[in-house]
Amino acid sequence: MAGKFELFDDAAGKFRWRLKAGNGEIIAQSQAYESKESAKKGIASVQTNAAGATLVDLTAK
Repeated sequence: MAGKFELFDDAAGKFRWRLKAGNGEIIAQSQAYESKESAKKGIASVQTNAAGATLVDLTAK
C-alpha cells in the first residue's frame, strides 16, 4: 500500500498534516497552520520538493 497524507484539526483548532507510510507508521508531521488551504499548500510543497531533495548529514561522525 502506498503512503498517504492525512489532514486533521489539532487540539488547538489549527490544521496539521501527517504523512503515513504504507504500514500506517507516521513518518512526518507538520507544524500548525491557521488555515486548511495553508496546510494543503504545505502538503503540495513536500510532494514537489521531497522527490529531488538531497541528504545533508550534519552529524559529527
